[in-house]
Amino acid sequence: MAELSRRRLLSGQWHHHADAIRPPWSRAASLFVAGCTRCQACIEACETGVLIKGSGGFPEIDFQRAECTFCRQCAEACEVPLFYPPQHLPWQQVATIAAHCLALRGVECRSCQDNCEVQAIRFVPQPGGIAHPRLDVQACTGCGACVAGCPVTAIAIIRSENNE
Repeated sequence: MAELSRRRLLSGQWHHHADAIRPPWSRAASLFVAGCTRCQACIEACETGVLIKGSGGFPEIDFQRAECTFCRQCAEACEVPLFYPPQHLPWQQVATIAAHCLALRGVECRSCQDNCEVQAIRFVPQPGGIAHPRLDVQACTGCGACVAGCPVTAIAIIRSENNE
């Protein structure tokens, strides 16, 4: 069990973050956490630095730092069988755009679209107003390139509802 200080207990930080995004191709979160040795080899192998030492020392994705390029170096560096083979989908994640998005509030901004290599975010003109973002969930890879560029942190990567 992880070290439990009084401060962590009282602040509610005594549990593992169930919503933490684990590396791409990693097995189910419970299996990943149960089998991970916390050796940090995957974090050291990450070419973009998006993988960090998270809660309890387990690797997790931090899209405020970088995007995932799906290079698979994290999976290759792991000595424990915690990752699916490359034929599987890397993960079940997609972007979501919150209501406090600047464009949705009438301020011209397209930073998410500019950072989206697969063009999953496009802006649709609005009569008499600023174009609004539209996310193509089918095209979104969940790479997180759109997250760090958002000036008001209106974009998050979440588990896709269309997946298990």
